[in-house]
Amino acid sequence: MWLLLALLQAAVLPARPCEAPAEAALAVRAFAARLLGLAMESGQDADPGIYVGLRLGNEHDLSMEQRYLQNLQDTFQGLYGRSLHAASHPSHGHQHRDTDSVPETGRLALYLLGLRATCPPPDPTTQRFPVTWLKYYLEKDWAGSRHHGHPLTSYYQYSLGVLALCVHHKRVREEVIQRLLVAEQHRRFRHVDGNAVDTEAVAALAFACLEKEKHIGARLAAELQAAVHRTKARLVEAQRADGLIGNAFSTPLAMQVFIATNTCRTAYGRAMAALLRHLDSFTSAATMAQAVLALNGRSYLSIASMQCQEELGTLTPIFLEPMPLGPHNVTVRLVVECPVLGCPQQLLYDSLVSAPAGASLLDLLRAAPPQGSKNFTFETQDTTYGPFLTSVQGMAARPKERHYWQLLSRLGTSLHMGVADYRPKDGNTVILRLSEW
Repeated sequence: MWLLLALLQAAVLPARPCEAPAEAALAVRAFAARLLGLAMESGQDADPGIYVGLRLGNEHDLSMEQRYLQNLQDTFQGLYGRSLHAASHPSHGHQHRDTDSVPETGRLALYLLGLRATCPPPDPTTQRFPVTWLKYYLEKDWAGSRHHGHPLTSYYQYSLGVLALCVHHKRVREEVIQRLLVAEQHRRFRHVDGNAVDTEAVAALAFACLEKEKHIGARLAAELQAAVHRTKARLVEAQRADGLIGNAFSTPLAMQVFIATNTCRTAYGRAMAALLRHLDSFTSAATMAQAVLALNGRSYLSIASMQCQEELGTLTPIFLEPMPLGPHNVTVRLVVECPVLGCPQQLLYDSLVSAPAGASLLDLLRAAPPQGSKNFTFETQDTTYGPFLTSVQGMAARPKERHYWQLLSRLGTSLHMGVADYRPKDGNTVILRLSEW
């Protein structure tokens, strides 16, 4: 039902410009109910990004949100509820946190945003050590830039960490802020395919938040304001003819910048209309949670001033059955390209693959036949956005070398979906290309 309603051809700005048009209210409510249904499915690890999406909705299931928060706290307080020293020397019964591992900057930042969005707020002492850990991760993350030219994780996660500290009204050192400002000025957020909308957007949200902090001097505030202005201009430039900004999944984050800066005019209205037309692209709870924020006219900065009086506990979950596989097969050409340094050859695989109609790309990879004497092999890693392709034909995507497996169509355009979400049609060509970001 919500999918049909979402296809409203609405381009009229609502009375309150940073919200979906009034005629899309049923579609937005049904979309939020579907997110709630996915969040309630058993066997799913609690995800702080999903919790933030639930908390910033217009309607709620307050008892379910409380259970979800408890699951989050069980996980994150076990890992980050103690000092750095205590984590390195755990006592019996406590989880060990390896301080030498890759920083979890983004996940911890989202957890802190979730705690700040909780009403009534939890005991502030439970936030003290996670904040300390996030500050530690920002320093460790940046230390990687001296070796690799970029943070160990990504500028996206680094920006999210700075944003979370700001939303919590924690003082952020000027050196930390300048690192992001220099990266923005030198256009270091750009990916190999030219699309860095998500990173630009999160950095802009961090700049917009910091600009309002009391401890920020006039000179630095002017620099931050200029950075927000430049970033917004680039987001407008990235808007496609169909209204999307970058792609369907980066559009909600870009819209948050317009929401946070109260500039919901032409670009925002076109993006909202496009987002409503593409709601069926959002199939994972993590991506739906980001879309819900934009649909409700909220941004991560809304958390800093949110009030929870008279929250409506009226949202009922919608559970959808998995899409059934068809009785007939589709045939898809699967191509694996490896143009980066270190590949044994540029073309690693090129073959026709048959799978049941309606099968996902992940199902298709599992069905891929051997080519010659060599079997088709691949590996994935579970993330909050679903399975992430990490290795194909023995060639691993190495984050430290900024490599990732890009999913492309026959024309070389991005599929903009994950391997578990994209469902190829008969006669399609799917290209897996090891690329740099």
